[in-house]
Amino acid sequence: MADKVLTVCPYCGSGCQLHLLVEKGQVIGAEPAGGRTNEGTLCLKGHYGWDFLNDPQILTARLRKPMIRKNGVMEEVEWKEAIQYTAERLSAIKEKYGPDSIMGTGSARGPGNEANYVMQKFMRAVIGTNNIDHCARVCHGPSVAGLTYSLGDGAMSNSIPEIEHSDLIFVFGYNAPETHPIVARRIVAAKQRGAKIIVCDPRMTETARISNMWLPLKGGSNMALVNAFGHVLVHEGLYDKRYVEENTEGFAEYVDSIKKYTPEYAEGITGVKAADIRAAMREYAKAPTATILYGMGVCQFSQAVDVVKGLASLALLTGNLGKPNVGIGPVRGQNNVQGSCDMGALPNVYPGYQDVTDNTARKKFEKAWGVELPRKKGYPLTEVPHLILKENKLKAYYIFGEDPVQSDPNAAELREALDQLEFVVVQDIFMNKTALHADVILPSTAWGEHDGVYSSADRGFQRIRKAVEPQGDVKPDWAIISEVATAMGYPMSYANTEEIWDEMRSLSPLFSGASYQKMENQGGVQWPCPTEDHLGTPYLYKGNQFSTPSGKGRLFACEWRPPQEQPDAKYPLVLSTVREVGHYSVRTMTGNCRALRQLSDEPGFIQISPEDGADLNILDGEIVAISSRRGRIMARAQISDRVQQGATYMTYHWWVGACNELTADFLDPVSKTPELKYCAIRLERIADQAQAERDVHESYQRIRRQMNVQEAVLADKVTR
Repeated sequence: MADKVLTVCPYCGSGCQLHLLVEKGQVIGAEPAGGRTNEGTLCLKGHYGWDFLNDPQILTARLRKPMIRKNGVMEEVEWKEAIQYTAERLSAIKEKYGPDSIMGTGSARGPGNEANYVMQKFMRAVIGTNNIDHCARVCHGPSVAGLTYSLGDGAMSNSIPEIEHSDLIFVFGYNAPETHPIVARRIVAAKQRGAKIIVCDPRMTETARISNMWLPLKGGSNMALVNAFGHVLVHEGLYDKRYVEENTEGFAEYVDSIKKYTPEYAEGITGVKAADIRAAMREYAKAPTATILYGMGVCQFSQAVDVVKGLASLALLTGNLGKPNVGIGPVRGQNNVQGSCDMGALPNVYPGYQDVTDNTARKKFEKAWGVELPRKKGYPLTEVPHLILKENKLKAYYIFGEDPVQSDPNAAELREALDQLEFVVVQDIFMNKTALHADVILPSTAWGEHDGVYSSADRGFQRIRKAVEPQGDVKPDWAIISEVATAMGYPMSYANTEEIWDEMRSLSPLFSGASYQKMENQGGVQWPCPTEDHLGTPYLYKGNQFSTPSGKGRLFACEWRPPQEQPDAKYPLVLSTVREVGHYSVRTMTGNCRALRQLSDEPGFIQISPEDGADLNILDGEIVAISSRRGRIMARAQISDRVQQGATYMTYHWWVGACNELTADFLDPVSKTPELKYCAIRLERIADQAQAERDVHESYQRIRRQMNVQEAVLADKVTR
């Protein structure tokens, strides 16, 4: 009989608990556990996403040995040499160019909170810079900035289980069935209880299909629509006047900013009928409890922070904060993107969201870590290409658990930037596109092979547990970073992850009471949890006490700005990146799971409308060429009546159909998050489909050869 190991799913931010089934030292299956957010259910990835631990080598093989680039070729070496070489190169670059010439990342995926704490400590205490960031920058960075401004905390205000008890769920730019299937179950349960669902999305998503009202806005018009919502609430007297007077600030300025955004004016920008704008807000305002949920359709625009503030203002205007079953929820995409932020893997805050420019906070960390710390904020990772190619400021990059060549915009520019650096370190579990540019590769343990803590999207700390022994010469991420630090002259040694966790919470008032033991006893702990006798906080702002400087919520509206790249005669269509239910992030994990791999494969799909398909004489399933001002790729056409004419959609999981070869790196001015949801493209039919299929196959094989995947091994594994 198989052993059962309780842990937390390594995929989306829902934080589902599951049991890994282990037999003879190998994971053979997964079963749902009774976690707070999933209550005995799992999605496809939860059920079948463990198989990468067995290294089936469908895409690429697990990294098993440290490697150093010698004479242009990666060669396996022993750990002592890899650690010493990494330490010496980083030390030399720091000495020659200064600590701010080095950039580092955290990882929002498998390593856990403890490894992220150690990494940000390494960058600050050992390197001497605040140049630490992670992939929240390309997803929910606007949530942190926008919600912190409006409410005081950059996280979900309420808990995932509360969603199904809300009377109205207002979904903006978010499709839970694809990104968070367990959250989708909560939305369906709410509907079954009688809740109304309102969806704002350009596509007819699965959520829109079950909604009471779908508002199909034009891509890039979010701010205009949110302003119009505020206009209706104010000018129809639907807002909670007493709540606004007692608990908010900036009302007069807000009213002035939304004055011209009548529903009729907004209709001309958004394409949403004025009557529907009014109807949506009348329903939202009269609901006894209402919850806003949003995702990348809000965050991945160059005006994202403004829109987040605007959505928070809708909750403030109607008093939908500070009590159960209400609020605003940025549903975090990756499993630990919330946790990486919690741990200070950001250029402007220490663990627990303590500002690096705050003297009191800095002195506390200086005392604990025994060194003088940098005083200015660090660089965001989305500015890395510019800092290398245009300003010549960065010379080394320590990339920990990220694959920016696959996941970040304008991939060609990023490759050029990596190749211009003097030193690139990649620390990961699989070979990936970014690792092709590395000077050193440090192989780490994966989820299921180490202990730690994840933070779910609703601020819930939960334990992850080691289920199997890792194969090969690999180490836990926190141990690797500690060894590099020690080799650089800053002794860093921990016995286990609990020791790291206890150091972190001793420095972070928000998390002080969230001990391993409390997580064990309760199954998880939602922060804030300031003391040992505190049980955690299911919802924020109780008593309408906001975490802003004044203690009041800040209302905000501003002028709508169109996306920074517009279609024209040469590039007449608009591309938006999206996700799909069976794959995750850069696909190195799910792509190496045999069951999930059957769902879809290279070169990926581009969704287009029937009208555009007919105009271009493109049939469903055909290989097409897609180009932008930055690159050209191929993908398979998917004709869909869910898509409006002129719009197209692609997932970023694929190697051949890598849509980030096309996307633009225009950034939100506050969060520095790229506009991945809007760029201009051209779509072309390929006459010779047989040759196109051969080209796709050859491109795929070429990339796999670069990743050192052997055909014979792959064929054997797939057959079995």
